[in-house]
Amino acid sequence: MASISLRKLSKRFGSTAVLKDVDLDIADGEFIAMVGPSGCGKSTLLNCIAGLETPTSGEVWIGGREVTWLAPKDRDIAMVFQAYALYPNMTVRQNILFGLEIRNEPKERRDAALKRVSDMLRIGDLLDRKPAQLSGGQRQRVAMGRAMVRDPAVFLFDEPLSNLDAKLRVQMRAELKALHQRLHQTVVYVTHDQVEAMTLADRILVMNAGRVDQVGTPVELYDRPVNLFVAGFIGSPAMNFIAGRVGARDRAAVLVCSDGHEFPLPTDIDLAPGRAVTLGVRPEHLGLASEGDVNLKVDIVEPTGDETNLYGKVGDELVCVRLHQRVAVVPGQVVALAWPMDRLHLFDTASGRRIGEPDASADVSTAVSLVAAADASHEAIPAAGWAAALLPGLRKSMHRWRSTT
Repeated sequence: MASISLRKLSKRFGSTAVLKDVDLDIADGEFIAMVGPSGCGKSTLLNCIAGLETPTSGEVWIGGREVTWLAPKDRDIAMVFQAYALYPNMTVRQNILFGLEIRNEPKERRDAALKRVSDMLRIGDLLDRKPAQLSGGQRQRVAMGRAMVRDPAVFLFDEPLSNLDAKLRVQMRAELKALHQRLHQTVVYVTHDQVEAMTLADRILVMNAGRVDQVGTPVELYDRPVNLFVAGFIGSPAMNFIAGRVGARDRAAVLVCSDGHEFPLPTDIDLAPGRAVTLGVRPEHLGLASEGDVNLKVDIVEPTGDETNLYGKVGDELVCVRLHQRVAVVPGQVVALAWPMDRLHLFDTASGRRIGEPDASADVSTAVSLVAAADASHEAIPAAGWAAALLPGLRKSMHRWRSTT
């Protein structure tokens, strides 16, 4: 196992910047998933870790040593690709052992490694078959076995389940989760499927246009997205967004939309009248009520068995509601919504940033001062000082400070 550290990593292809000053620390044994839209740079970032791409600037550290300029074979990593990349003329046994054979590993070690991996992946009865005789899931297990047999410090997965059907993806997802819990290896996993990321990863990295927008646990990203992009990317169906300006009704803050419709706003955030804000609310946090201030005119009813999705409009605003039950609602019907004041998200419309989120840039100055004072006096940092400094975003900011000093 090994930790991974990326320091100010950038990559350009000609005049196009694909990665822009990426800072990231991955703990030993951590499973981190990288998500983002096509072209955001996640596969390029993975290739820079693997050594398949050379960064334009910045550093890559694995296991406490810099590997930025090392060849992939010298980084102690193993990679599993989307397309399996199995040799069609070789049996499963030969595919799995190929890497060990070209390294001239002793036969006893090769045999022991093959048995360990084939037992773990339940492919012992497939060893004499060729890839053409295997299903998609079996091929993916063989590709994983070829990576595991080397016992690398880091596993890199590049959308390994994309070619599988929906049922098989769910099965393989569970197997990958169980495998990581058993091996405790460091894993970097690239996927376009947020459900994969949410269910597999210890932490998720959300990329957008070559930058890291947010890194956090699945729950942190779901509950407290730092900006509009992360809020809209995490969650399915996507978060509802309603843009408007802050107004007042009966001394309570409301969001006033361009069509005049009003939406109640939380009372625990101080908002200046007239400020342009975007309100976000997840479909699953909305419900039906006998009466209320927000009414939805239903356009589409989408039953999925144990759940029902309603799509419609509140005034001119498109809104989706996910109900964890079956309901007798028909298109054209107007229903009152239970408005979840404690589950609303507010974002500044101009910047896209979350409103009410602490500013890490100010807190890192406090933390830097604390660290410097402790170094000078050789005394422990007071607990109260740490409590003031360790706010969301500190980890990333502190890493950037260290890398420039």
